[in-house]
Amino acid sequence: MRIIIKFIFKIFAIIIYRPKIVGKENLPKEGGALLCPNHVSNLDAAVIVAMFQRKVNVLAKEELFKNKFLCWIADLFGIYPVKRGAADMQAIKISLKILKHDGLLLIFPEGTRNGMAKGVKPKNGAVLIAGTAQKPIIPIGIQGSFKPFTRVIVNIGKPIDYTNLKEEIKDKEQATKLTAELMKTIVDLRDEDTRKKKKLKKVNK
Repeated sequence: MRIIIKFIFKIFAIIIYRPKIVGKENLPKEGGALLCPNHVSNLDAAVIVAMFQRKVNVLAKEELFKNKFLCWIADLFGIYPVKRGAADMQAIKISLKILKHDGLLLIFPEGTRNGMAKGVKPKNGAVLIAGTAQKPIIPIGIQGSFKPFTRVIVNIGKPIDYTNLKEEIKDKEQATKLTAELMKTIVDLRDEDTRKKKKLKKVNK
């Protein structure tokens, strides 16, 4: 059932959003890793789950689980609730378990849609989980409005190694610094296509 629904949504995503996936070679074919994109729309996680070949588990806000249909979809695809604005120990335990069993886990460091634009301080959770689990983070930049029939670009960056940072992440200041560096990488990936187009425009003048 999961494969059928994933296939149907993949076709839907291709027709409606025309996703362009850049940097596929940076996705590990095996082993656990955290996928950390910027958060543009309620649909960005769904597009990533549909377009990526490997199964992607997702942490999503618990409010979504009030809908019975979404609960069913969540259970089918490995989507787990997380309490925003608090240290959700259950979500952390689930995250570490997924990574321990070499799964892929998607977390939005912004914590909310367009968090950076709203001035919301990114959460340290992704860095803390990666460092504790000794797994890499795959930064992802998503560009697009998710309006029907407009292109969405998913730019996958090179893995960031957190295997030697288990002690550093215990320090809040260091964890915040690492999160800021991660967010800068994500923003650079998000804006890469725009920079290329501007550069090309200058060359053609």
